[in-house]
Amino acid sequence: MTHTVYPHDQLYDQYCPIQSYINCPPELVYEYMSHVRSLEEWTYSLRNFKPLDNDLWVGEDRLGTSTKIYCRVAANEAARIVDYHCAWDQGQELWMIYLNRIVDAKQVFNREGSVVFWQNCRHPYYDDNPFPELAPEGRPWVGDFWDLFPAGHMVELENLKQICEYRYAHGLPMVTW
Repeated sequence: MTHTVYPHDQLYDQYCPIQSYINCPPELVYEYMSHVRSLEEWTYSLRNFKPLDNDLWVGEDRLGTSTKIYCRVAANEAARIVDYHCAWDQGQELWMIYLNRIVDAKQVFNREGSVVFWQNCRHPYYDDNPFPELAPEGRPWVGDFWDLFPAGHMVELENLKQICEYRYAHGLPMVTW
């Protein structure tokens, strides 16, 4: 049941699971990730978030061309869960959901630090834009990039790791805004 090489669709199918060890206490990683503004620092393309209402934020996704992205953070400190509920173009149906769990590395690796598990699921809207009338003309659809999600999100997770480790090692505050 194992192979040397797997096709992308067979390996990832409807999921994009990534994970990494971060040499920073889990409560500090949680503190950092639970703020929507942190996305401006560690993601590839999310910038300029501004609060709207009911914990909803709007920013820019600069993936390809600039696109409005709406985001709400659903976080649970006791479980160290930080989920980002997002959508391009509109904020009524946040269907792009980035699920994150921060685990104490002492429990799973018997060493200090954190393990971040990040999971995306391929919602049907990735295949077909449900709000084409709101899309800027000529902009590619986010689902067109699905095959790049594992590699792109690993770059972002490495950014998250570097920021958290640097701030922790140098005694800097995790949240700087």
